[in-house]
Amino acid sequence: MGIKHWYIKFLLIGLSVFLALPASAQTTADGAAQAILAEVSRLMARREYPAALNLFDTISPSVIQTPEVQLLRASLLNSNGRPADARAIAAGIISHDSNNVDALLVLASSAALENKERDQRNYLDRVIRIDPNNLKALSDLGYIALRAQSLRTAAGHFDKALSINADYREALVGRAIVYRYARDPKRSEQLLNRAIRQNPDWAMPLNERARLYKGTGFPEEALKDLDAAKRLDPDSYWISVDRAGTLFDLNRKREALEELDRALTLDPEGFLALVYRAGIRDELGDFDGAERDYTTITRIRPDYYFAAEGLGIIKMRKHDYTAARDAFLAAYRQAPKEYRYALLAAYNWMKAGKPADPKQFLANVLRTAPRNSSDWQILRLYHDLSGDVDAAARAEQEQNLDAKSQMLFYLACYYDARGNRNIANNYFLQVKDMNRMGIIEWKINEWMLDERGINIR
Repeated sequence: MGIKHWYIKFLLIGLSVFLALPASAQTTADGAAQAILAEVSRLMARREYPAALNLFDTISPSVIQTPEVQLLRASLLNSNGRPADARAIAAGIISHDSNNVDALLVLASSAALENKERDQRNYLDRVIRIDPNNLKALSDLGYIALRAQSLRTAAGHFDKALSINADYREALVGRAIVYRYARDPKRSEQLLNRAIRQNPDWAMPLNERARLYKGTGFPEEALKDLDAAKRLDPDSYWISVDRAGTLFDLNRKREALEELDRALTLDPEGFLALVYRAGIRDELGDFDGAERDYTTITRIRPDYYFAAEGLGIIKMRKHDYTAARDAFLAAYRQAPKEYRYALLAAYNWMKAGKPADPKQFLANVLRTAPRNSSDWQILRLYHDLSGDVDAAARAEQEQNLDAKSQMLFYLACYYDARGNRNIANNYFLQVKDMNRMGIIEWKINEWMLDERGINIR
């Protein structure tokens, strides 16, 4: 007897949010196979993908070899984090049926999981050429355009999908995101409200409405949506990260930290959660915890030089000057126009050894700095180990208050590295009086004053 179409559709619902699945699969199977597929559906709904995959081994060979069931299996493999295996199945089907839309959608999902966006887009474009009204492909192309910040292209894909089916949920949410990016919160909220009403068990529109509320200054409302989204999808890393950010905005930093701990149990190397947690730990005085997070970030994303900056500051605080130097050198390599990293590396280099130790490094840096800049003036001071009077005069003339505060700070560090503590303290206090809290030197200056017992103004 044939498996009814609604049966296959029921099997697909559990994965449709995440991955492309066959939309119109029909095959023949005996009652035992139908029972197995029913159990597969139940396990899919509970996201027990390995167990669901194991059941395919119990289906009769005549049924398991049909393209429809093979594509169901491939989609489950994608859900279980095995895109290469899923791709092998779908590619085999395409080799015999080049216009199999469901197989192309599986291949697109595999490419997305492997961060191969060009391949994903190519497969989706092939789907559109075969089936111009394919809602899944149109919506996925919309999300690709969103990631590229091509709002007009994204809007076009989502609008076309909604013209075909005004209630297609992925397109509803995608179009709402476009409106949010385009600073049209009213229309964004209208679409998200509709998606939430029509899909009460779906976390995504709640998460997106929370982002809308948070971005428009309504963090309490955002938190309510995130709490509801978390109940629906407790294993979502992104809901957890967004909830932590909202708690932080509400000045509930300890709770935010707990939520980030939870996010990192879901994804131990989740970049954004690590960045947020490092910053909160740093702010709350958990310098050992922040140091561990910054170290992890520099390992998994060495190009994110702000983590090397944070690590360098903590190493300075612990008087581990060699490690601080290395951290600031790493930051400078990633951001060679940020001369403050070169100066912080040079200062720690001096503290770790002799004042002339960073001379060759500074000679190379000086070649790249604009000669008439305040950066060049201080770099030259650190290189020559003379010219402090000229640097101080230049600082007094500097009209940009941030730049002036930075010059005074590095003058203080220069005198500190040379052992002139009293002069250094005077400059550290001048930096404090300028109250330029938006520069990283301010933070260092504050604890250096505390360390000296002179943070009294």
